[in-house]
Amino acid sequence: MKSIANILSRTVTVLFTATVFATTVARADSRAIQRVTLDDHTVVGVPVATSRVTTISFPGPLEAIDGAGFTVDGKTPGQFQLAHVKGSTFLSVRALTVKAAGNLNVRWNHRTYVFELSASDAPVLSLIMESPPPPDDPGAGRTPDASPLKLLALLDKAKAFPLLKSQQPEAVADVGFTTYDGHPLVSDFNDYEIQVEQAFRFNAEDSLVFRVGITNKSDSSLFYQPDSFALRAGNRLYPQSMSDADGNVPPHGRSIVYFAVTGTPDGGRNELSLKNNFTVLVNRLSPSPQMVTATNAPVVRPIRSPRGQL
Repeated sequence: MKSIANILSRTVTVLFTATVFATTVARADSRAIQRVTLDDHTVVGVPVATSRVTTISFPGPLEAIDGAGFTVDGKTPGQFQLAHVKGSTFLSVRALTVKAAGNLNVRWNHRTYVFELSASDAPVLSLIMESPPPPDDPGAGRTPDASPLKLLALLDKAKAFPLLKSQQPEAVADVGFTTYDGHPLVSDFNDYEIQVEQAFRFNAEDSLVFRVGITNKSDSSLFYQPDSFALRAGNRLYPQSMSDADGNVPPHGRSIVYFAVTGTPDGGRNELSLKNNFTVLVNRLSPSPQMVTATNAPVVRPIRSPRGQL
């Protein structure tokens, strides 16, 4: 009986140990293998080890990889060792020092994704980047929410576009841009005109930002409503979502204005291409010179005789 009891006891112990081991491995695997939804507005933290390799996988071939402190051959000084085959959908990294830290920028599908790497004793061994799920039918085709702060940021980015393009190209890598120097888009309103000089498309926000010049050709100041800019594309009119304008153009002067158009008036995405032949409109507050002349012209009334005859 004792031998049977001992056998049962050892069996229970082995089973318990195996269960604990399996649970521990499962928990370790859940930490070591992670899935993250792709978001080019979020920095992803990735713990890596010195004795293990971490692989970051994308849904498609990588376009470019950039980072400081990375070595490919392992012989060049660096904090991390990087391995990647051109045209593949993944890369692998390993920390070379216990205090290694740095960021890695990966270009995929015309967007930049930022990873913050740091040496750790609990590394992620496999990081799987997944495409965002398709929108549900009720929200399909809806324009993203664009807060006033976000729209102001788009206007600022458009104003600083040349500087960002030369010094921080990754900041405007996803911005569509066109200039109309060779084929100006001019809307002529007799005593003033509006010329579209530059246009920018921010696809994530479904927003277009325009730099326009308003030229006053009259002898009097031109006053307009700063928040009334509208864009005509084909037969459809798109009101502004944000503008940076002072509402005044001095006589024979010129004023530069930036304004944005987001989505459609009914809440959908406009998906407007920068190749459209745009017309810019604005509500005028000051009367035209013709109206002023007509209003101030002397009124001639016939002089009647006492008998009511001319």
